[in-house]
Parts: sequence; structure tokens; C-alpha cells
Amino acid sequence: MTTEPETSTVEVNGFPIRVWRKGTGPTIGFLAGFGGLPRWTPFLDELAQSRTVIVPSLPGFPGGDRGHTVLDSHLDWLLAIRQILDLAGLSGADLAGSSVGASMAAEVAALWPGTVGKLILIAPFGLYDETNPPADPWAQRGDAVPGLMCADPEIWKALKTPPEGANSIEWPIEQVRANEAAARIFWPLGNTRLEKRLHLIKAPNLLLWGENDKVMPLSYADLFAKGISGATTTRVIAGAGHLADLDKPVEVAGEIQAFLSAG
Repeated sequence: MTTEPETSTVEVNGFPIRVWRKGTGPTIGFLAGFGGLPRWTPFLDELAQSRTVIVPSLPGFPGGDRGHTVLDSHLDWLLAIRQILDLAGLSGADLAGSSVGASMAAEVAALWPGTVGKLILIAPFGLYDETNPPADPWAQRGDAVPGLMCADPEIWKALKTPPEGANSIEWPIEQVRANEAAARIFWPLGNTRLEKRLHLIKAPNLLLWGENDKVMPLSYADLFAKGISGATTTRVIAGAGHLADLDKPVEVAGEIQAFLSAG
């Protein structure tokens, strides 16, 4: 049973960005995956049992207002996210991300290595292998997306179902805006040439991949591990899809907690 986190707001480029905070202990930041987080999740509650979990939204994602509309280049996005992390109190903290958010976490660790402690990447976007291309989530019919994101489509549907009392007009607009914002970062085909910067990542890092990921094939775990200079640990999460933190919250949080607690 999840409980609500503390909510605050920071401003970047003139737009408000929601920041969630919950738990006690050493701080870890989390950047959400495709579609963002319209609500707090069981995975975040699991992490918050032993960590202070800080979750800033990405511009344009749920809680990120229309901040994506002024970001015209990949550099714009990276600078905005660096500002968000600083304002949220995450400079120097351990940093985790899933999917879209994992790609941004990897970029920050590469370009500003002193601002990231340990790094956790859950099936990040950013690479493109022509022999085994990722799925294009923007090219899918709406009813296919839940099964693309999660091994259990009902988990995605529950995440995106409007809460009781939510504004019936604003809620779907926010969800569509999140897809648009992600497309602005990763068009075309999710390829940001991240492979050119992976070697700059020196932080100890954990790569987590759902064994049933239908977006980023499991082979991409090897591509990331080979490209990163820092010591890399790779774990495959049984029964999980692309957003493994949603499918298997206890297992993913457990892997992260074990990694952070190790030497």
C-alpha cells in the first residue's frame, strides 16, 4: 500500500517542476521512465524503506508542466536536467533512472561525473543497433503500449488511470504531453549517440534489464556495459518488461539496495 510523498516545486526555464520526497537515510534520486509518473509507485515506496528518495519530474512529463516546449536541442535537455537535479538537492547523490530517465541519468554521469555518486540504469534509451533495433513506442497503437511497457499490461493501465477526483480534461492532456516530451528528446528512433559519451562514466554502476523487455532488447545491456568505463554490475529481472521498476518493484528495489550497500 503506497502512501503519498512530500511534494515541492522548483522552477527551471520559467516552468514549475514537481519534486517528490519520501523516506529516511542516504539520498537517492530517481528519474522516471517512458510516460513519466502521474502517481507515486510501489517501487519508490520500497526504496524509501532505507533511503531518502527524491523524484524530480522531467520537463513536459507529469509534474513537469510545459517545460519541454523551450528545449530545442539535446544540450538544452541536459542543461535543464542538470539544473533540476541541483535544485532538488541531488548534486553528488546516488542517481537511478528507468528507460527515458535512465538515459538522462547516464548523460549527467558522463558529462558531470562529480555530481553523481553511484549510478543505476534500468533499460536506458540512447543507443541504436541497426542489427537489432529498439521498438519505436511512438509508432504503436494506443492499446499496444501497455503490453510494450510492462510484462503485465494491467500495471501500466493502473498507473495511467485517472485518480478519483482528477480533472477529466487535464489528466489525458498530461499523459499525451509526456509522450511528446520524450519524443523531443529521442527522435528519431531513440538514438542520442550516447555511445560517444558512455566512456566518460566513471561512477560504479548497476545495469538492470527486464528479461521480457519488448522495447530495448536484452542485448543492449551488453552494449552499455562494454561502453561504460566505470565498474559495471548487470542484473536481469525475471518476469519484468521494459519498465522493470513497475513490473517487479520489490525485486528491482532489492537489487538497487544491495548494490548501494556493497563496498
